[in-house]
Amino acid sequence: MQMLVSQGHHLVGRHSAVKTCMWLKRSMRDEGACYKNKFYGINSHRCVQMTPYVGCNHKCVFCWRPHDMDLGDLTEWDDPETIASGCITAQKKLISGYKGAPTTNLDKFNEGMNPKHVALSLIGEPTLYPYLPELITRFHEEGMTTFLVTNGTNPSILKRADPTQLYLSLVAPDRETYLNVCNPNNDYWDDINKSLKLLSTKDCRVAIRITLVEGVNMKDADKYADLLKKADPDFIEVKAYMHLGHSRKRLDRTCMPSHGKVKSFARDIASEMGYKVVNESEISRIALISNRSNTELEL
Repeated sequence: MQMLVSQGHHLVGRHSAVKTCMWLKRSMRDEGACYKNKFYGINSHRCVQMTPYVGCNHKCVFCWRPHDMDLGDLTEWDDPETIASGCITAQKKLISGYKGAPTTNLDKFNEGMNPKHVALSLIGEPTLYPYLPELITRFHEEGMTTFLVTNGTNPSILKRADPTQLYLSLVAPDRETYLNVCNPNNDYWDDINKSLKLLSTKDCRVAIRITLVEGVNMKDADKYADLLKKADPDFIEVKAYMHLGHSRKRLDRTCMPSHGKVKSFARDIASEMGYKVVNESEISRIALISNRSNTELEL
């Protein structure tokens, strides 16, 4: 846990954490915003990046986070109120220093002190926290939107969770690739497929995120499409692996595909599904696929 503190995480209770991201800092300075702002209207300077559980049941080769954050078998869990209030308080403390900086847009700073979005995607797997659905409800009671990112290994929790937007990270077209890429502590491939089918029944906005690693999982667009059809998602984000953090110890920089290759692969998936590539962010090397009629024109 001390490693997380040294990396700028603010620990909340026994197993939760908050950390401001690069895009919050840039947004505060009017230097740009996260692709979530471009795609979904999420104000980067008002977004709390947090996790209710810092551990994970995957050790994905492309993950920029450390792989040694296993908390073991917890016997006591913090309640949703403690986590929600603690994370909001931590966020305000983390951004308080921006007020005195001459480069800060004070209007955005004041807005940031009243956060409106929660991204449950910081580190670890959020669905390993057993009261995740109740935590999401608690954030909604604060008037905040929630964006849950999950690896899909816990469909029983996903069934009860109703975030504003639900992301599932699908990073393999088949079981063999999944085991090689994610290095799970168990074979969750069948659970991931259950979660994909479950997504098609959810009332919230659904997105699938595919992180592409050159020479590893950037293959078989048709197989990805077959899996994606089970979920019937509103959006599909096809994104390049970025050579950052701890992933640099596992992968070479050449594993990071160009934006052109990412968009080409996205078009292959879209063609298989009858979707369209509707948006992109070149700086983040990401292409957005959708079947929604109210999205931007096809690129």
